[in-house]
Amino acid sequence: MARHVSTIAAFAVVVAACAGPSGPSAGEPSTTKAGSVTTATPDAFPPVPAVFDGPLAVDAQAALDRAWSRLPEPDPADLETLGRSGDVRLGWLLADFLRFSFSEPWADASRLALQQLVGVDVPAGFGWVTAVDHLIAWDIPAPPRYVEYKARLYTGLDPRWGPFFTERSDIDYRLVNWGGVFIDDRPPGDGSACLGCIPALDDPRVTDAAGGDWYPDDRYVFGVSIGGEARAYPRNVMEVHEMVNDTLGGRRFALPYCTLCGTAVLYFTDDLPEPLGIPTFRTSGLLSRSNKMMYDVVTGSVFDTFTGRAVSGALWEAGVRLTQGTVVTTTWGEWKAAHPDTTIVASDAGSARGYLLDPLGGRDDQGPIFPIGDRDPRLPVQEQVLGVLLPDGTTVAFAVAAGIARLRDGETVELAGVSLAIEAGGLVARYEGAPIASAQSFWFAWSQFHPGTLLWSP
Repeated sequence: MARHVSTIAAFAVVVAACAGPSGPSAGEPSTTKAGSVTTATPDAFPPVPAVFDGPLAVDAQAALDRAWSRLPEPDPADLETLGRSGDVRLGWLLADFLRFSFSEPWADASRLALQQLVGVDVPAGFGWVTAVDHLIAWDIPAPPRYVEYKARLYTGLDPRWGPFFTERSDIDYRLVNWGGVFIDDRPPGDGSACLGCIPALDDPRVTDAAGGDWYPDDRYVFGVSIGGEARAYPRNVMEVHEMVNDTLGGRRFALPYCTLCGTAVLYFTDDLPEPLGIPTFRTSGLLSRSNKMMYDVVTGSVFDTFTGRAVSGALWEAGVRLTQGTVVTTTWGEWKAAHPDTTIVASDAGSARGYLLDPLGGRDDQGPIFPIGDRDPRLPVQEQVLGVLLPDGTTVAFAVAAGIARLRDGETVELAGVSLAIEAGGLVARYEGAPIASAQSFWFAWSQFHPGTLLWSP
């Protein structure tokens, strides 16, 4: 397995993510579709293929078991058998395997098998993304024992992912894939380097506004104001670390930044019931529909980074959903002008390193690079929106650029009782006259985690 890990690590893309036994007999297509696509552009995906129900056909099951017993180098003939099975549910496992296959003959065998099974062109390289986009959009169910098979594949790469793969969770494992980096499992407060991971920052070193002259005024920051204190988190620092655990205004919080979905969200971590303690968040190295999967290193509980809800582990068992705060996305110049007493993360953040102003180098400029499936066509996928979750569960989104332009023209921006205002050059929200938490994100991310969201349009 060591050769498997080293081969994959060499090709890693650093980004910083059941049919039951009832129904027709094995091998017989069901008469119903796998699911309906309600938000995709009508011509984005071909019709849903026929979907098998019940257990796998005997020959497909045997080929799968043989292939997985020989990971990471299964017999290509077994992969070909899976491709000929006609059971599109197996596309999930073939795509999972293809994600980790960078050498022949396994990469080509799994790619061709997946192409035959899904019925769409799966190009060499990152073709697994194309296949998974279709599987998500079609809502193809997972094959029997999917979590077990997927866990064997992923833990073969990094055994530390083992606790994340469990039947006792609220994770849709079909949507989980590898983001190209490994788990950050350093304990709270550990500032040492971690090999191949995206290292979270715990209590970064900060300086006053004058000491922040290392950061250009026209560059973006994520501004946080709590209890009369303000702090700016430079975007270039967040693009490297993607997670901060910090204290401001007497409150403990986590600030995850998902570079892939353009989302920085603040979650308070000091208001859980006392027996649960205070979580410290890390990046798992896994993604869910191009959204980073964060987890609490204290309990091992995985959280939905976009909603703050625990989806596995002890904190899921306890029904934890983190309380969200507001993040203002603006420039450093505008933030410090509005908050002259602000602090800002220091040039080395206390990590004894420097930071490029553009560490990602335009990586996401051409759109999502990991699977997202169907897309809500009301806005371009990477249009920035400000999202708000109302007390009754209703979600509302506002196109940022259009909203700012409308407000600067002296007009109002309001929908479903939510009104926007410009603060420190960025947008904040109020609901029925009172401040309400908000954060910006790419439209594809907000709309896929909040399907059916209300959308303000000018």
